[in-house]
Amino acid sequence: MKFAAPYWLFGSFSALLVAVLLLLGGVGLRRAVARFGVPERVAALTTFDASSRRTIKGVLLVLAVALSFVALARPQYSRGQKLVPATNLDVVIVLDFSKSMYARDVVPSRVARAKAEVARMVRELSGARFGAVAFAGEPLGFPLTSDGAAIAQFLRQIEPNDMPIGGTAIGRALERAREILLRDPKSKDHRKVFLLITDGEDLEGNPVEVARTAAADGISVHVVQIGGRTPERIPEVGPDGRVVSWRTDENGRPLTTQLSAEGEAQLAEIARISGGKLVRSERGSTGIDEMTRHLKSLMTTELAERVETVYDDKFAWPLGLALLLVLLETFLNEAPRRRPATPEARRAALRQGIHAGPGAGVDRRLWFRPQEPISAHVTRGRQGDPGAGSGPR
Repeated sequence: MKFAAPYWLFGSFSALLVAVLLLLGGVGLRRAVARFGVPERVAALTTFDASSRRTIKGVLLVLAVALSFVALARPQYSRGQKLVPATNLDVVIVLDFSKSMYARDVVPSRVARAKAEVARMVRELSGARFGAVAFAGEPLGFPLTSDGAAIAQFLRQIEPNDMPIGGTAIGRALERAREILLRDPKSKDHRKVFLLITDGEDLEGNPVEVARTAAADGISVHVVQIGGRTPERIPEVGPDGRVVSWRTDENGRPLTTQLSAEGEAQLAEIARISGGKLVRSERGSTGIDEMTRHLKSLMTTELAERVETVYDDKFAWPLGLALLLVLLETFLNEAPRRRPATPEARRAALRQGIHAGPGAGVDRRLWFRPQEPISAHVTRGRQGDPGAGSGPR
C-alpha cells in the first residue's frame, strides 16, 4: 500500500485537537455543575446520565475526522503490473553549413567530420526517427523518416558553398526544425530532440526564445559546440572539395573564425532553457559521438520497454467509513427516547386524578406562605412598628 498524497496524513493529527476540545468541554460541564450545586443533588434531578453516550459520540467524531484525512491522502493498493511499451525517439539534426565550418582544426574539416559522425549516429540509434535541417543564412529541411540512410545522404550532398545565403541563422534553423516535428502526426506521442551542431553565434535572430518555445512543446535542444575562442583560418574550397586558397577580407588580411564569450553563453542558454545538454569539441573531436552515447543510453533506459506496478485508489473506503461514523454520531441521542404511554395507562391516570380530586396528594404548604392575622398587624402599627403591614401577602 502507498499514498498518492501522503502530506494529508499530517492533517489526521487534527483529530487529536478535536479530542482535546471535547475533553475540555467535558471538564467545563463538570465545573458548571459544581457551581450550580452539589453534584449528587444535581444528578438526582436528572432522568438519565448522558456522560457515557457523550463519550461514544466524541470517539465517533474523532475517528471520522482522522479517516477523512486518510481518504484525502488517497491510499492505493497494488492490483498487478503492466507492460509499458518503448517510447520512440524523434531526432532532428540541425547542422551548420556556414563557410566557417570549412575550418581545419578538426580533421579533415569541421563540416566533413560532422557529417561523418552524424551518419554513424543514425546507424547506431536504430529504432529512432530522424529529420534534418541544413542552415547558413536560411534553413533547408528534410522531414522525419525512419530511414536514417536517407538523412545521412541528404546531409552528405550539401556543402557550405551550396548554401544560397551565408551567415549563421540559428534561430531560423531551430524554428524550421520545430515545424518539422509539429507537422508530423506521430511526433506528439514521441520523445522529441533537436541536435544543434554549430560553430557560430546567431547575430540576427533570438534562438534562446525559439528554444524556450520548443521546450514548451516538449522538445529538448542538445547543442554540440564546434570550435572555441581560438581563431582558426577559413579556407577557400573548390567544387572538388580541395582547398584552393585562404579566405581574406577586402584589405587582404586572413579571415578567421572564433566563438565569442557571448556566443558560448548563447549556446549554453539554448541547452539549459530547453533541458538539453551542451557538448564542446575538444582534442580533435566534434563531440557528436558523445551525444550519440547519451541518446543511446536514453533509449535503453528511460525510453525502453519496462514493467510498472499498477495501483488502484481506495480512498472511498476510509471516506465511506468516516461518513458512516458521522451519521452514527448524529443520530445517537444523549438520552434515550421515552416511550409514549399506552392508552390503558393514560386512562388509568385519568381515573386516578378524578377520584382523588384536584390537588390530591399535594402539600399545600409548598404553594402558600404563612400569613399573620390582620389584627396583629394593626396592633403592631399602633405600637409604632415600621415593619407592620409589610409582611407576606
